[in-house]
Amino acid sequence: MPPCEPLHRRDFLWQIGGGLGGVALAALINEAQAATDNAPHKGLHHPPKATAVIQIFCPGGLSHVDTWDYKPELTNRQGKPFDPDGKVQFFASKPGNCQGSYWPFRQHGQCGRWISDLFPKLAQRVDDIAFLHSMQSKSALHGPAMFMANSGFILPGFPSMGAWVTYGLGSASADLPAFVVLPDPRGLPPGGVINWGAGFLPAIHQGTTLNTDPAQPPIADLFPQKDFAHLRGDTEQAGRNFLNTLNRAHAESRAGNSELEARIGAYELAARLQLSAPEATDLRGETDATKSLYQLDHEDIGPFGRQCLLARRLVERGVRFVQIYCGAENTAAKKIRPNWDSHEDVVRDHGYWGPVLDSGAAALLTDLQSRGLLESTLIICTTEFGRQPAAQGKGRDHNPGAFTAWMAGGGVKGGTAHGSTDALGAKAAEHPTYCYDLHATALHLLGVDHEKLTFYNNGTRRRLTDVHGHVIHDILS
Repeated sequence: MPPCEPLHRRDFLWQIGGGLGGVALAALINEAQAATDNAPHKGLHHPPKATAVIQIFCPGGLSHVDTWDYKPELTNRQGKPFDPDGKVQFFASKPGNCQGSYWPFRQHGQCGRWISDLFPKLAQRVDDIAFLHSMQSKSALHGPAMFMANSGFILPGFPSMGAWVTYGLGSASADLPAFVVLPDPRGLPPGGVINWGAGFLPAIHQGTTLNTDPAQPPIADLFPQKDFAHLRGDTEQAGRNFLNTLNRAHAESRAGNSELEARIGAYELAARLQLSAPEATDLRGETDATKSLYQLDHEDIGPFGRQCLLARRLVERGVRFVQIYCGAENTAAKKIRPNWDSHEDVVRDHGYWGPVLDSGAAALLTDLQSRGLLESTLIICTTEFGRQPAAQGKGRDHNPGAFTAWMAGGGVKGGTAHGSTDALGAKAAEHPTYCYDLHATALHLLGVDHEKLTFYNNGTRRRLTDVHGHVIHDILS
């Protein structure tokens, strides 16, 4: 037998924690902070219509005038100067000529809403969707606009919507995190993990990132490293049982120490993740029809389809808030842009991402409805800002003055629309709407009053909607 080698502290964590040192340590700190949370308001303020949220985020700036927002006047002014006086400056360019949609619009469904041909599958679900056509942002920069869309603030460091939801409602699953994020397989979005951070809330409420690559474990360091693989199985369980005995004996002599109980519970959750996370992300039990619905075998569409299917599986298992990213960090284009930021070529970039979003989101709506989950699951699809109605070569520049988001399921009145933009789609005109209103409406559907969901921080009672926000009642069923 080889001589025993001294163990470093990290290796010791690997041995006793079954490879969960990083996960358990983070959970330990998070639970300890959550245990000291003195906010007494948690829970429902009124009967909810939805019990879970799936948010699809399209980073880069999805063009509303090419997708959801029909502007015939823009087509009529095709090729004419957008700004004849030359006084307007866009984010990265001077306005070119007016540029109509690169895809024709058609009316769909009983509601007769207009959708471009870029989304033929979602067009078939239009009677389930409520459009927010007058969305605006306070920044034309990707990072700050992403932060605003997620947290209500253009500065980093504020809690994301998912963190606020789980802070207010807690988890419906004992074995999975309450807030799960499924990034695009190409990488993280602009701003990175701050987009799903907990800010000043207890850290336990930050999003847990799951790897959607089927060849990789769902959570990094979920299992022991190769050198400690012999510790799995009975040896690992025996070690955890022994630790549990020590923890409980220690806790008995310290009754009422909620911080200690939280730490013990955090380790126990981390251990349970070894079973629950792989099971939740294992798609082998799904039928061939379901896999075909999400087009999992398609080289380009399949990865996002997998994200959408995983979101459905997570909601089924009690995860409260799932955020999916359809696009990654903004980098220079090669074959295509890695997200919706189409400065150079709208047809090339939106032409790629359109079928990806269309197939995955439509499949998700169809699948949820077939399983009786659409009524209790709120679907939100948004981006950080829109794009300009004037040409930037073959592309379009950033437009924080107008974009479209949509909602479905979970108490939303399908086939409706809120607000509108001006004749060219350049600015919100009727009922200008910000993320505060979208967030207030989502919380309302979850049974939470956005003005009562607060957390005292640095001398101020904070909330997701800051001092803003109105529930958008005309899209509620």
